[in-house]
Amino acid sequence: MTMKKFFTENHLINTAENRNALSSKAALREAYISGKILEARVVMCDKEHNLHVDLGAMKGIIPRSQGALGIDDGSVRDIALISRVNKPVVFRITGFEENEKGETVAVLSRKAVQKECMEEYISSLTPGCVIDAVVTHMEAFGVFADIGAGISALMPIDSISVSRIPHPSARFFTGQKIKAVVKGIDESGRVTLSYKELLGTWEENASLFKPGETVPGIVRSVERYGIFVELKPNLAGLAEYVPGVTPGQHASVYIKSLIPERMKVKLIIVDSFDASYPNDPPQYFVSSDYIDRWVYSPAECEKTIETVFSSYELTRNAI
Repeated sequence: MTMKKFFTENHLINTAENRNALSSKAALREAYISGKILEARVVMCDKEHNLHVDLGAMKGIIPRSQGALGIDDGSVRDIALISRVNKPVVFRITGFEENEKGETVAVLSRKAVQKECMEEYISSLTPGCVIDAVVTHMEAFGVFADIGAGISALMPIDSISVSRIPHPSARFFTGQKIKAVVKGIDESGRVTLSYKELLGTWEENASLFKPGETVPGIVRSVERYGIFVELKPNLAGLAEYVPGVTPGQHASVYIKSLIPERMKVKLIIVDSFDASYPNDPPQYFVSSDYIDRWVYSPAECEKTIETVFSSYELTRNAI
């Protein structure tokens, strides 16, 4: 199925086409007549929560009611407008008016672009679709990502990776471009995302390592019976307890064995230490634009860990 593509915000702003449309008042009027989607930076949110936008050749204003889908009915709070200050937003020009100084100001609508994005793109998504997204902000419970025209979707923390993490910042940074999987869509059109299905099965990750190797890892959990060390986002191993090791430390670990029938990686901690290294770029093991079923566990393992995306179809109509 072919769907119209709606880019995430901060994608158009530096394109030649967008710059040309903002280059003069005449170009802005042409963009108004053609209905072109543009992007520019918000320079202020006034006390009425109208967004003031720098168009270069002219001032622009997005009335509060046109700032985002859901503002009118209260399903989206005003913080969604305030947080756009000093950031690019997409919009269409809906007209021109004079302000109190007699200056011509372009009246803009971000809501119109989001509405079109919902109707022509997001409403066509189904669980299992692999899409582009941009991380906008993170909370302890998960990640919010722009999936098109500034429309936000939630990725819960337990959907980020098989290896447990203390906070989404262990994987992402704000503004990061990522791939994500649509996990569910509720009756109001809100999208829930997942990520771990793109990061490989146990076997795909384990194939990157061999017994006898000493490799880097990150300590994720310290228990009485042992220490869990993450080798890859979807692969962790268990080492014997060593005093003084704490979660979050980096480690050098010796791989004793890889046991697919038990999904086990046995490790020995050679050294652990405090360090601040940048996160590795994501390694995706899925290249298609749709996943129906993902099985993490090896075939010979008695325990099955899987995600069946078709089972989430009912969430759209669930009450």
